[in-house]
Amino acid sequence: MLSPVLARPATAGAVGNTPVLWIDAPHSADGRGFWAKLEGHNPGGMKDRPALHMVARARERGELKPGGLIVESTSGTLGLGLALAGIVYGHPVALVTDPGMEPIVYRLLRAYGARVDLVTEPHPVGGWQEARRQRVAELIAENPGSFCPDQYHNPDNVAAYRPVATELIAQLGRVDVLVCSVGTGGHSAGVSRALREFFPDLKLVGVDTVGSTIFGQPARPRLMRGLGSSIYPRNVDYPAFDEVHWVSPAESVATCRRLATSHYASGGWSVGAVALVAGWVARTSPAHLRIAAIFPDGPQRYFDTVYNDQYCAEHGLLDVEPPGEPDTIAHPGETEVERWTRCTTVFDPAGVTR
Repeated sequence: MLSPVLARPATAGAVGNTPVLWIDAPHSADGRGFWAKLEGHNPGGMKDRPALHMVARARERGELKPGGLIVESTSGTLGLGLALAGIVYGHPVALVTDPGMEPIVYRLLRAYGARVDLVTEPHPVGGWQEARRQRVAELIAENPGSFCPDQYHNPDNVAAYRPVATELIAQLGRVDVLVCSVGTGGHSAGVSRALREFFPDLKLVGVDTVGSTIFGQPARPRLMRGLGSSIYPRNVDYPAFDEVHWVSPAESVATCRRLATSHYASGGWSVGAVALVAGWVARTSPAHLRIAAIFPDGPQRYFDTVYNDQYCAEHGLLDVEPPGEPDTIAHPGETEVERWTRCTTVFDPAGVTR
């Protein structure tokens, strides 16, 4: 039997080398489709990668001392990754979230030994995300020697995704189009930058949620978790995007459920939104293009939301058939979008020089 000292680092070995799956009809047509990178095969999802990487780099730089507290704001997936990193590297973990966190994730985090701190009121301007970030600052002040990975602005979050690009190249040979959901901006920036070292003409398609400010829409309450933002993460690489799509919760739910019945592979809000857009890209692009889409997680944690008929009915998400193609706007400020919409004008709405 392995000793605890040997077993802990081995836990991290389960992260990475996730499979790809060919997705075609009914999400595409005429024999066209896309390759889905199934990041849900990581123990806690895609954000196991940046959680382990950010903690490791912080330890190397001396920013995180042995036994120091890790504090972060999360809606769930990064929290699971940080709980793993805490076990692997021997650190206590305190996670700040809001009432939108799924009960199963809350219970898993507690089971993995993390402290979960719940904010009860959204910030009047920055919403739940800003309220969580302010609580993180309070916890750091209360706990000298603590460390916040700051996933929204930490460049290590971006660097952590280089292995995803390496894996895609090994699995697919080449990638012509990459479709990514956008929340912190980490994986869209990290994977696309690494791929463009080999495929400089790579096209990057971003997928956001209605009600998100990331690409210049007004901030509104958002039902979908894991993508979108009410702040402007510095990790979003705006010049890298060729276009952006906004997707509604009902459109995501319908696509998630269709994925489950057609391919026995699905996930949560981000997966549904990404699959909807990637299927359209496959249908409307030249047949020779190789399209890869990142599926950040699997379906298990969404049993009481995306896959719960009662929840979906209460939020008006049932029996909504996604349109065959998106609306198109010329500029993000042209109108406030409420359904699947595409825009090829991408810029930094905060006007920050990066």
